[in-house]
Amino acid sequence: MIGALLALQSEHVTFWWITLGMGAVVIVAVIVLLSLLVSFVDDIDRNLKDVWDTATRLAANTATTWMLQQTAVRAEELGNEVRRHSDLLAAKGGR
Repeated sequence: MIGALLALQSEHVTFWWITLGMGAVVIVAVIVLLSLLVSFVDDIDRNLKDVWDTATRLAANTATTWMLQQTAVRAEELGNEVRRHSDLLAAKGGR
C-alpha cells in the first residue's frame, strides 16, 4: 500500500512538473509575441511620423496653388503694361 501511495505521489509530482513546464513555455511564447508586437508598433509609429512630416511639407508647398490663375492674369496685365511702355518709348524715340 505504501508503494502504491509513493507511486501516486510520484505521478502527481510528474504532472506538476509537466504543468509547470507547459506554463513556462506559454510564458516564454507570450513574452516573445509581446516583444514582436512592441517592435511592430514602434516601426509603424516611426513610419507614420515620416508620412506625417511628408504630408505637412506637401501641404505647405501647395498651400498657394490656388493663386496660380491670378498669377497668369497679373502676368498678362504686366505684359500689356510693358508693351504700352515700349510703344510709348518707341514713339518718343521716333520723333
